[in-house]
Amino acid sequence: MKTYAINRKAYHDYDILEEYEAGLELKGPEVKAIRDGGVELKGAFVLTRERELVVEGMRIAPYGQARLAEQDPLRTKRLLLHRLQIERIRGRIQEKGLTMIPLKVYAKGPWVKIALGLGKGKKLFDKREDIKKRDIEREERRILKG
Repeated sequence: MKTYAINRKAYHDYDILEEYEAGLELKGPEVKAIRDGGVELKGAFVLTRERELVVEGMRIAPYGQARLAEQDPLRTKRLLLHRLQIERIRGRIQEKGLTMIPLKVYAKGPWVKIALGLGKGKKLFDKREDIKKRDIEREERRILKG
């Protein structure tokens, strides 16, 4: 599995409760641009529209070999999930304080997939606590290494 982009900010800002894997409805030049590493997840989020889920704010850089007229870097992309998964996710998003965030974009065989996380926003003190834990673990590893 080759990973094209990771949303590190999402892990910092949210407690990820559940993870889902979804396909992306992409155009040809977008797939090639992603494979060239031209995808950015920072600031991306998932919305519910009628009976489907879409990703907003995911930037895919225009592919150099394709016509520029047909490429919109911030185009809304539809997520490909089973109907029951969509209904379950929509129900969970309706709960107070939960949101769906794109975590990473990767290849699974010939397909481009996206990992989604159902998360609850962290407070400032939770973020500080996580940073302290990470620093302590890093220090322990450094001491054990010798």
